Amino acid sequence: MATIWFKKLRTLLLALFFCLSFSGTSYALQTGSLAPDFELPGLQGTVKLSNTSGSLIYVDFWASWCGPCKQSFPWMNAMQDKYRSQGLQIIGVNVDAKSEDARKFIAQTPAHFTVAFDSKGVIPMKYGVKGMPSSFLIGRDGKIIFQHLGFNAADRDILEKEIKSALEAKK
Repeated sequence: MATIWFKKLRTLLLALFFCLSFSGTSYALQTGSLAPDFELPGLQGTVKLSNTSGSLIYVDFWASWCGPCKQSFPWMNAMQDKYRSQGLQIIGVNVDAKSEDARKFIAQTPAHFTVAFDSKGVIPMKYGVKGMPSSFLIGRDGKIIFQHLGFNAADRDILEKEIKSALEAKK
């Protein structure tokens, strides 16, 4: 019983930490600014943003305790499957303190895209993330095209339109 209570308390504190640490003092990146590079451990090895140059990248910051994140995974899977051949790469950056929490989430909600782990929350701070999930569309030139906070059914069309527009811009 104490273990369950401790896990719930830890989850609540982690959520509170993200709410407080990403509000007020850090700012989201501006459209047109260069996306900060990162190198993180991932499900299939090291994930490094700069290794994806020439691709359109959708970076999504997520956590296992985030309800909207669970909704966004099927959509991101569909986008990755639909636009992979046109150069879209999705990278989901998990911010859970323990990667085992993320792995449990992925076991229940599989990812058809690259997953990286940032248990210390360093990269979300560089990006000025203010909540979960937060996503950044990064152009083939490495610059931020679009950013979005949250996820719900109404966001799907808006986000896909941004992806399609960025993919067509290369033609």
